[in-house]
Amino acid sequence: MPGQTRPLHVSLVAIPDAVISTLTGIYDVLGSFRMLDGEPSIPVEPPFTIEIVATRSGSVPLASGIPVEAHRAASDVDATDIIIVPSVLLGVEGWKVGRYPELIQWVRQRHAHGALLCSACSGVFLLAETGLFDGQDATVHWGYADAFARTFPNIPVHPERVLVVSGAREELITSGASMTWHDLIVYLIARHVGATAAQTVARFFALQWHHDGLAPYIVFQGRTDHGDAAIANAQSWLSTHFSVASPVEEMVRCSGIAGRTFKRRFKEATGFAPIDYVQRLRIEDAKRRLERTNAPADEISWQVGYEDAAFFRRLFKRMTGLTPGAYRRRFQVPVFARTPGT
Repeated sequence: MPGQTRPLHVSLVAIPDAVISTLTGIYDVLGSFRMLDGEPSIPVEPPFTIEIVATRSGSVPLASGIPVEAHRAASDVDATDIIIVPSVLLGVEGWKVGRYPELIQWVRQRHAHGALLCSACSGVFLLAETGLFDGQDATVHWGYADAFARTFPNIPVHPERVLVVSGAREELITSGASMTWHDLIVYLIARHVGATAAQTVARFFALQWHHDGLAPYIVFQGRTDHGDAAIANAQSWLSTHFSVASPVEEMVRCSGIAGRTFKRRFKEATGFAPIDYVQRLRIEDAKRRLERTNAPADEISWQVGYEDAAFFRRLFKRMTGLTPGAYRRRFQVPVFARTPGT
């Protein structure tokens, strides 16, 4: 915390699944305080000592094949204040539980002695094996949210949230998709060094808080692995006909299933009521049109199936956290980056 008299020891965990950019980015930013020497908000002595740890010391090839050098084996680290697991890359088989028993035991022991447990993006898969997150809110990359929920059903997961701080001591800290490790690191600096120092570091590295959450980034993909052929056929039809008038009624008619039964089966299979599913498809298409065209929002509203542009704008804001105009400003490719003719 601000006013501490010794540097906090940070253990940055390297496993073969880890993403090198997240790991080295965290290492560089937390270790940047000497670069900022002379700034009024920056302590004379660096507030963090960062060490890369692994199952053993030495070279650790990461998910990209590029190795990093682990300073020590985690089992040799008897005291640490903060443990950070960077993003990990999941293959098609998902996360395999039980591959790192020594690390899991070490994390439990260090937590029992007061260490904060932090994950960047999908790093929470490793920490979840400790059992310490059971019943505690967490976040993870939205693309891995379903896999995480299946693997760790006792952990409430919120992929739309940038940063989640849980635990009796606020010692369980998870960040969401990809680059939200920026938010994690700025949060840790603010918590332990001070808000002004966090602002100084963020300004130096051009880091930004994701104030609007992650809803604008999430791409909706309906479940198709449910095994209900009639509902899968309806989803397939809907993927290219979501903008028609009364799409739910059309799906029911084409399915030959009674309306109430169809709606119940659709919800059971996809997790969404049919009208909610339609709205997500329409808003997803509207997002792509805002990103890739200069069409006015009112015209896009009509193109995706809404005659009432005011309703479309309210729905878009509710589902993405941004107005259509704000979404376009954030995600449309800037003029200087476009190829001629686009």
